[in-house]
Amino acid sequence: MRPFQFHSPQSASEAVSQHTQNKKTHYLGGGTNLLDLMKEDVERPDHIVEVADLPFKEIQKNASGGLLLGAMVSNTHTANNPLVKENYPLLSMAILAAATEQIRNMATNGGNLLQRTRCPYFYETSMPCNKREPGTGCGALTGVNSKHAIFGWSESCVATHPSDMSVALAALDATVTVQNQEGKSRTLPFSEFHRLPGDQPEKDTNLNTGELITAINLPKSAYPKHYYYLKVRERSSYAFALVSAAVGLQIENNTITKAGLALGKVAHKPWKLDKVEKFLIGKKATKETFEAAADLALQDAKPLDQNIYKIELAKKTLVRALLQATSRS
Repeated sequence: MRPFQFHSPQSASEAVSQHTQNKKTHYLGGGTNLLDLMKEDVERPDHIVEVADLPFKEIQKNASGGLLLGAMVSNTHTANNPLVKENYPLLSMAILAAATEQIRNMATNGGNLLQRTRCPYFYETSMPCNKREPGTGCGALTGVNSKHAIFGWSESCVATHPSDMSVALAALDATVTVQNQEGKSRTLPFSEFHRLPGDQPEKDTNLNTGELITAINLPKSAYPKHYYYLKVRERSSYAFALVSAAVGLQIENNTITKAGLALGKVAHKPWKLDKVEKFLIGKKATKETFEAAADLALQDAKPLDQNIYKIELAKKTLVRALLQATSRS
């Protein structure tokens, strides 16, 4: 690991100010992603700003009747919080599907959103990777790409976003509050927080330089009864998904009145299924309806040489998640 400066600011404004002094600065929350990348010599920050002790550690009801999740609350505390479990069980289920208990104990909510979109070529410093070193090329584009993107990829990058929590947040229509150096806050819809690679795959989010996540806001609970998070992976612990699906439904007399859906590990960001949500409204909650919804969800998929299987896998994952959500009450 290379030497770096370390600061532990006492306020968000101080943290942002220290971050903007050096382009090679990283915020440090739980460190479950950043420290790994530093040890592998993938990330080489000159300056670390530790933010885990900043006072964004509350989970409380917000003004809109929803819930505010402090950015520095751990994933474990978030998943097990009574307000989250009762009103947003989809989020709790998704968080508990991630990594291991030890990692969830350390990882923060803000840090979870900021973990790098990545693939094995990003970790292997001897291989080309535009995300790690812009302009060097994408080794996965014509290399081993069986676990890579089927939506939204570009010639510059075909990596996928790894977060389980973020897939649920996309389905729940969350927003993210961030603060800049002047102490001003702005709020981003979750669908606009992460970005597609385009010709700048080194940028994972639409945050401006130095902006600090302070909170995640959830709208008024819409899916406390009919929900499911399904993560299909090669082993049951400490493994990223091959494909995942977050599903929330409102159902009256077996008719769907509202839906929140997203797929994970199919794109550079959580893949919100807006068209499918609209398609489901007014439809009967049947397997046939869900199969039609899955076909719609995957109709624009663009597989790579080795991941065409993901199309059928994603369809079956979405259908199964919808059926599981329907059976809950």
